[in-house]
Amino acid sequence: MSVPPAPHEIPADVVHLEDYARHAQARLHPAVWAYLSGGAGDELTLTANQQAWQSIKLLPRVLRTLHGGHTHTTLLGQSLSHPIMLAPVASHRLAHPDGELGVAYAAAAQEAGMILSTQASTRLEEVGQAFLHEPGHGPLWMQLYVQHDRAFTLELVRRAEAAGYQALVITVDAPTSGARDRERRAHFQLPAELAQVNLQGMATRNTPPQGSDPLFDGLMAHATTWDDIAWLRANTHLPMVLKGVLHADDARQAQQLGIQGLIVSNHGGRTLDTAVSTAWALPRIADAVGQDLELIVDGGIRRGTDVLKALALGAQAVLIGRPYVYALATSGALGVAHVLRLLRDELAIAMALTGCKTLADIHPGLLIQDGSGAIGA
Repeated sequence: MSVPPAPHEIPADVVHLEDYARHAQARLHPAVWAYLSGGAGDELTLTANQQAWQSIKLLPRVLRTLHGGHTHTTLLGQSLSHPIMLAPVASHRLAHPDGELGVAYAAAAQEAGMILSTQASTRLEEVGQAFLHEPGHGPLWMQLYVQHDRAFTLELVRRAEAAGYQALVITVDAPTSGARDRERRAHFQLPAELAQVNLQGMATRNTPPQGSDPLFDGLMAHATTWDDIAWLRANTHLPMVLKGVLHADDARQAQQLGIQGLIVSNHGGRTLDTAVSTAWALPRIADAVGQDLELIVDGGIRRGTDVLKALALGAQAVLIGRPYVYALATSGALGVAHVLRLLRDELAIAMALTGCKTLADIHPGLLIQDGSGAIGA
């Protein structure tokens, strides 16, 4: 299941993000492709994420003065050249031997923010050193699954703090894996040589008593709760962002705990199939929390127009996941940088063609939902 190094060139027929998918599929082992590209169940949520952005239409403005326009923004007090970040994805070395280090160099070169997965195949310290030593880099955040070994979890937090990570992203929507049929049909297993190195040394989880439910009395007995979020909040100086919030009541509860940001996400359709699309959930979360929380959204973002729509619906930034992993598999770090450049350029084009000089000019009045009327009307 080993992956040969990708050629350090971009295929001539790649002109937008989705073009990388077919090249990646051709290069990767079928089981790895199933793991990276698949979703839960019938993959309805996976499909709905993209369709939801596509169903929103743009109502452009013309003859605006746009000289001096830009895509700059801030997030958690950190400056970004553009509102596009790389989502946490496990085991980058499944796609390319350079793994997370290649991704880090590419993201830093394109001034993009990066969120490193707890389940990375490279130590978090190595990624931090590679990313933060590059001039012009964007924010570097650490994604965290709260482990059953809470002491080990706190040790991970201390390592991230010491390595220069600027925020913690706590994934809250995956206390158990989804029923990923495509992955199971392909019999995917993580190769031993691609161990999740940041989790080495953690205590083994206790086996549930005989006759008990293996899910509810096993895995879920150690699942993260709001009490754990409050405990983490009290034990780190880093800003905290919750990833995987779709319900307005959960957003309000996070707000009450002093959480600084939310990522509106359904885990890329990989956990609960038929969960709502992120484009549907985003404006409802924005309405629930007002201006007090920074909002980020992922799930199906494939075009610069999708980024503009997300910002119009209340997000301050977006995450992409699968597209940059496909690009990594196809062209290594160069492919990742290319994906970020394509999306940033498309966003700038969309802004110019809708009359938006800066991100602050993007608003719901630019959007039409399936011809039924302006969303911001």
